[in-house]
Amino acid sequence: MNEEININIKEMKEGGYSIFHQEYIIMAEYRMLQTENLPGIYVIPSHENSFLWYGVIFVRSGTYGGGVFRFTLTLPEKFPDDTVPTITFTSQMFHPAIDASTGVLGLNEVFPQWDRKQNHIWQILKYLHWIFHNLNMKVPANNEASTLYKTNRKLFIDKVKESIASSIEHIYDEPPTDDKHYITFKPYDPNIHDSAKNIMLKVPGGNESSHGISWVQSGTYQSFSKEDNA
Repeated sequence: MNEEININIKEMKEGGYSIFHQEYIIMAEYRMLQTENLPGIYVIPSHENSFLWYGVIFVRSGTYGGGVFRFTLTLPEKFPDDTVPTITFTSQMFHPAIDASTGVLGLNEVFPQWDRKQNHIWQILKYLHWIFHNLNMKVPANNEASTLYKTNRKLFIDKVKESIASSIEHIYDEPPTDDKHYITFKPYDPNIHDSAKNIMLKVPGGNESSHGISWVQSGTYQSFSKEDNA
């Protein structure tokens, strides 16, 4: 019996880390990104597999403003001592940095290799936010999008609008998986959501000047401030 246990432990440690050590590192990465400023980005590891994370980004301004784009983040098998994690958009995307056929975000330009002492997942998500406001890529993953951005801005914007419209059209789609951590959205229902909204808008102590208040207006995906009743 003890011999079988020792064999199993040896197998788990192959590759430099035990499964438990890897899980600890991944969860530490997740806690780390929760302390970073990642506007409009929401991610969570899969309930079934911590090497797969589900994500969504609400782009609040700029050319892609109003888009709600889904993506997955996949960690390599031997993370953190392995290749660079992969961001794959599951929403239809027309962007110079995103491969149109695979949805994979090109990361080679900023992460040519992964250094566990220098690189962290939150940095990839920072870059993910950055690309929606900086479209001139030195090494584009989508040559058509890159060329149109430089030579025919109107047609480029038209194609971007198609991506935005598609993302909104599919925001309430049924989940493609039974994973409990897949991020889902439901249409605004006043009977369900108004009470939560009122709680969020209520400022403790009545000192409204010291609190930033925001909500998503019904029927849109744009945030708005609390109405001024003065």
